[in-house]
Amino acid sequence: IELSERSFSGLEAPEKSRYFFVLEDLEQQRVVGSAQIVGKKGTPENPNFSFQIIKKERFSPDLSVGFIHQLLRLKANSDGPSEVGGLVVDRAYRRRPEKVGRLLSLSRFLYIGTHMDRFENHILSEMAPPLTEEGRSEFWEALGRRFTGMPYKEADALSGQNKEFIRSLFPEEDIYTCLLDSRARLVMGQVSDETRPALHLLKKIGFEFNSEVDPFDGGPHLEVETKNVSLINKSKRLILNTTSADHKFEQRGIISASKGGDFYATHGSYEIVEGDKINLPEHIAKILNVSAGDLLLVSPDEVKETML
Repeated sequence: IELSERSFSGLEAPEKSRYFFVLEDLEQQRVVGSAQIVGKKGTPENPNFSFQIIKKERFSPDLSVGFIHQLLRLKANSDGPSEVGGLVVDRAYRRRPEKVGRLLSLSRFLYIGTHMDRFENHILSEMAPPLTEEGRSEFWEALGRRFTGMPYKEADALSGQNKEFIRSLFPEEDIYTCLLDSRARLVMGQVSDETRPALHLLKKIGFEFNSEVDPFDGGPHLEVETKNVSLINKSKRLILNTTSADHKFEQRGIISASKGGDFYATHGSYEIVEGDKINLPEHIAKILNVSAGDLLLVSPDEVKETML
């Protein structure tokens, strides 16, 4: 939390910054979700590891037989992108008509759009794969455990503190996926049922599979050029003009405000006037803690499907 506060205040180096967002039920006055942005995922001191998926053709002229093999190649990225992740929503608030998971996820991109200089030119998202009922990764059992001797949860926890063992113990040579257990091949590059809405949402705003998977569990990595995120390149910077308690506002979208070390965002109605000004309902202005003259970043509704 202290690191997050320094990051929001602009006091932390971009490559070390972490932004922790919380979703609040204002009526109940309780936190019901959280999400994160990592300023840079992969530095010389702490590379980010993945398996690149590579295709290799083999052909025998004598037998007239050919195969296209899928290979895994360990990659260490020491100049990585920014990362969005850690999206968690209280089960009681999922699939509610307010679509709070959607709001929580998308709000992060409005913050990035407000402070483009703090983030990398690309954004990464590492998606959660299917696990067994016991929380075991079939991909890890077939590959990582054989080279480290560690169970999945232990290795995953250790990687959050020190990734040296990945470089030292994982094979440098390409790995043919046809030699892996069939259960590992089935889950590689797939996401869990709970992660599918988040995957669908990220694809809607521009993310694509970058042909890399997590070296621990085989979950897919999605990536997008920061400027190409639809919420960022279609958002508008507007100055708050007035507020009203009874006026009917026709436009709707995600509205955000960033002042000093504070950031607020909500979904609501508004009205754009005079090209670069915006009028808000009083209760929305109160949620955002803004007054006339403050700068807002607004993204109109585009993703209509129900999310988390």
